[in-house]
Amino acid sequence: MSKKYHLFEVYGIELEYMLVSSTDLKVAPAVDQLLTLKHGELTSDIENGSIAWSNELVAHVVELKTNGPTHNIESLSEDFHQNIKEINQLLREHHMMLLPTASHPLMNPSTDTQLWKHSYSEVYELYNRIFDCKGHGWSNVQSTHINLPFFNDKEFEQLHAAIRLILPLIPSLCASSPILEGKSTEFMDSRLEFYKTNQKEIPEMTGLVIPERVFSKDDYHTTIFEPIKRAIKPHDTNKILDHHFLNSRGAIARFDRNAIEIRLVDIQECPKADIAICILIIEVLKALVAEDICSLRTQKSWSKQDLFEILNDGIKHGEHSNITNLKFLKTFGIDIEMTSQDVWRHLYEIVKDNISPEHRNTLDIILAEGTLSTRILKAIGSNFSEKHIKKVYLKLAECLENNTLFIP
Repeated sequence: MSKKYHLFEVYGIELEYMLVSSTDLKVAPAVDQLLTLKHGELTSDIENGSIAWSNELVAHVVELKTNGPTHNIESLSEDFHQNIKEINQLLREHHMMLLPTASHPLMNPSTDTQLWKHSYSEVYELYNRIFDCKGHGWSNVQSTHINLPFFNDKEFEQLHAAIRLILPLIPSLCASSPILEGKSTEFMDSRLEFYKTNQKEIPEMTGLVIPERVFSKDDYHTTIFEPIKRAIKPHDTNKILDHHFLNSRGAIARFDRNAIEIRLVDIQECPKADIAICILIIEVLKALVAEDICSLRTQKSWSKQDLFEILNDGIKHGEHSNITNLKFLKTFGIDIEMTSQDVWRHLYEIVKDNISPEHRNTLDIILAEGTLSTRILKAIGSNFSEKHIKKVYLKLAECLENNTLFIP
C-alpha cells in the first residue's frame, strides 16, 4: 500500500502528448522508439528526475507525469518544459516532435491508429476487442490528469463532493479540441463529446461522466465498482482488468492509492498553461473543501443528472456556455445567470491571492482571451484548408517547445 497523504498535501499531474512528423504533422506511432532512444533499450516507464515518461494505449502518445506525489506544484511548469525540450531534441534527428492540444486536427483514426504492442498490451488488445479503439475518443485524445490525495473516508467525502461540483465547469476553462479531420466539430471540447459515449458498449464504465453521489469507500464499491465488475465479467474471461482501471468517470476514486483523479482537463499548448489551470482548479477545490464558498451539505446535494446538464452545455459551447441554473450559481455566491467564463472569473477573484504572480499572469490571459479552442478557431478563421490548419498547429508546437501561450 502506498503512503497515505492528507488533503492537498501532495499532487500528481499527468500530461499526454502526441508524436507527429515535424514535416507534415502526420501521426508518428513511435513512442517505443522514443523510450528506446532515452533508455538504451525498450521500457514502458522512464524516471527522469522529477518527471517520469511512459507509454499509453496507442503507439503515438507519450505521457509525462510527476515522478510520484510532489509537494511542490509551483516548479512543475519548468520541470515539464525541460522534459519536453529533451524529448523534442531526441526526436529531431528522426524528423518527429511533440504536438500539444487534446486532439490532432487532421488525424484519421481508422487508418492512423496503432495500439501499443509491448508491455501491458494484452489489456489494450482486450479493450480494442470490446470497444474498437480506432476512434477519436480512444486514439485521438490527449488530456491532463490531476491526482489529489485523501487520508480517510471523511477526507474522501469532502474531496469527492467538491470535485463533483467543479467538474461541469472544467471544459469552459480548458477546452482545446475544436477540430477533427479538418473540420470544426461544432463542439469546443470534442474530446469530451466522444468521452461521453466511447464506452457505450458497457455504459456502467463511464456512467453520466459526473460520478454518482457517493461519499464513502463502501458506498463507492457498491454503487460504482460492483456494477462495473458485473458488466465486464463476460468480456474479461482471463480476469486481467482492474476495476480502478475500468472506471472511466470524469473523476475516479483510486482507493489503491488513496487519491481521486480528475480526467476532464484538455491538455493545453504548453505546461505553463496546464499548470496554471491545474492550480486554479485546486485552489477552488480547497475553498470548497474549507466550506468558504458553500457548505459540504450543499455540495453533496447535487445529483449527477443536474451537474451533467451543465457539463454537457460546456462541452458544446466552452466558456460561452450560458449557465441558467440559478440554484447552481447560488452555490458559488452568484445571483444572476451568466456565462461559465464569468463564473470562472468570479471563482478566480475568490482564490487569486493564493496563486503566485506568474500563474496569475497566465490565468489573466486565459480568462481574457478564452479557451484554447476559442483561440485556435480565431486563428483558423474561415480557412479550414489542410495547409492553413498545419500552419496554425505548427505554431502550437512552437508554443510547446518554448513554453509560451498561444495568442492569435
